[in-house]
Amino acid sequence: MTGKDGYDLVVVSNRLPVDFTVDDEGHVDWKRSPGGLVTALEPVMQKSDGAWVGWSGAPDLEVDPFDADDMRLVPVTLSATEIERYYEGFSNDTLWPLYHDVIAPPAFHRQWWDAYRRVNQRFADAAAAQAEQGATVWVHDYQLQLVPRMLREQRPDLKIGFFNHIPFPPLELFQQLPWRRQVIDGLLGADLIGFQRAGDASNFIRAVRRLTGYTTRGPIVTVPGDEDRPSRNVRAAAFPISIDSRTFDELARTPEVQARSREIRADLGDPECMMLGVDRLDYTKGIRHRIKAYGEILQDGRIDVEHVTLVQVASPSRENVGAYQELREQVEGLVGRINGEYAEIGHAAIHYLHHSYPPEEMAALYLAADVMLVTSLRDGMNLVAKEYIAARSDDRGVLVLSEFTGAADELAGGALLVNPHDIDGMKDIIVAAANMDVREQRKRMRRLRRRVLADDVSKWSESFLGVLQAMPSRDTPRTHAPSRPTDEAPVEGEGA
Repeated sequence: MTGKDGYDLVVVSNRLPVDFTVDDEGHVDWKRSPGGLVTALEPVMQKSDGAWVGWSGAPDLEVDPFDADDMRLVPVTLSATEIERYYEGFSNDTLWPLYHDVIAPPAFHRQWWDAYRRVNQRFADAAAAQAEQGATVWVHDYQLQLVPRMLREQRPDLKIGFFNHIPFPPLELFQQLPWRRQVIDGLLGADLIGFQRAGDASNFIRAVRRLTGYTTRGPIVTVPGDEDRPSRNVRAAAFPISIDSRTFDELARTPEVQARSREIRADLGDPECMMLGVDRLDYTKGIRHRIKAYGEILQDGRIDVEHVTLVQVASPSRENVGAYQELREQVEGLVGRINGEYAEIGHAAIHYLHHSYPPEEMAALYLAADVMLVTSLRDGMNLVAKEYIAARSDDRGVLVLSEFTGAADELAGGALLVNPHDIDGMKDIIVAAANMDVREQRKRMRRLRRRVLADDVSKWSESFLGVLQAMPSRDTPRTHAPSRPTDEAPVEGEGA
């Protein structure tokens, strides 16, 4: 950043790409956190002289900006109350269920909305302070949907992109949100808005037409200008995210991972067919539907525990949110009932693991699994499906994939697609997957691997940034103070 006032590329996300720890003496330390977004953006940011703005992950932790892995990291401080209202409340108990087809009912509370707006402004202020004149700012995900407009109000010289990592709901659901217009206006502060699926982008365009009256032409929204600046075009399009597939492929080929894979199967009693589910413990993932279908297959006698077993990894998730506590109780109760009815000595029906595991162990589990079950009720993408494919350099294994995942658009040619709400249909497909011959497995897996290895996470980030940076700049900088982040007063909705 020598000789300049800021950074050429600024990434803004809810969390920084590092995890902070504080010891008993109050000393703060950090380590790089795993994740596809970090892997995708780190080389781009290092090349572009980049800064990353995000929350530290701990309440009331004030940390000055610092350098790590040739990136500038800019922590945003959140209080315990803000975490409760902005993150656990509005982000995860209002937006998350609303954007996932109202699988669970969303809660609308004005205090949560006020906190969401305040925190979004803090992120926007931090990004504005780090960006060089004419820089590119890339904002990520549903927690920060107001940031693009807030940022544009302060810095109209910037190229602003936004990527939504979860689905965008149909208008009929989205318009339940009392602050729907403010969210649309917030997103339209960006030049380019990216979604996982073309259907998500279409849902957004339809919401814009209905709620704003702005002119749309295909994926382009024309946002009217005012006395300070001309009108400008915003593009909404699909940019399906992926994984670092080459690195995962190489990891799964290591002797250590392959040996661990064989050890896992031996520990399970060397079943003829090992089925695997890997999910965050979230009501969108269809874990209950999957386990119910598996239990009924056992009940019907179509498989038996001597020859087939299911390993379900359910990583802890949002344990302070009531809906997630209830889900855990339901899943664990269902697993206990099925094991009680069908397990035999030395042969469990379901091995349930409420843990998170490092990439090496996950790669070994993928290699050990004959059938991968991804039965989400709604999913922005589902990268577990792509990890399973990247791990299978042996061209073996069967992917059973919900048609309600973003990944279904790309992987339909090789996966067995299921409707997880159709328990009978899902049972038939799971049994077919367990009995699929090796030749058919290889044909399908080779097709899947060609797609996943070619369309990796680096291609995703380069594609999005390439489109964003090629878009014409229409705004001109203003010298007077920025206006308030939204012109529309909050709509009075339900809740206290």
